[in-house]
Amino acid sequence: MLGEKIGEEQGRVTSRRILKGDDFRYVKLEVTIETQLTLLGVKGTNLATYTVFERVPGQIYGEGQGIVMTETGESAIWNGHGVARPTADGLGLTIAASIAFQAPATGALARLNNVLVVVEHTAAGDGTATSTLFEWKS
Repeated sequence: MLGEKIGEEQGRVTSRRILKGDDFRYVKLEVTIETQLTLLGVKGTNLATYTVFERVPGQIYGEGQGIVMTETGESAIWNGHGVARPTADGLGLTIAASIAFQAPATGALARLNNVLVVVEHTAAGDGTATSTLFEWKS
């Protein structure tokens, strides 16, 4: 079940790029973002790149990875995947995703090693990017 909110971020899409798809009928859209975030009460920066593509007509799938660097010098990497839908805002996308972190064994981010994080992410057509992060409780 959905647990507590553990973070949020706001920032910008820094690039969008079309990539060749795995199937000649489709292309992939690569999106890179840089955001300021608060995660488990710690402020930092998230730098991430993800790709989205239509697997079958009407179904958009995405996968990505990133790194969180805190103001206190800690960092954690993450990998995730989810489903997306276009917004009525140009190249805007809303993505529901799950991500898994790899953080140091001790420190402010260590708790992330033992939880699945559920994310609501929006990359708007105007280049703004926002996310809300929740802990998934089993």
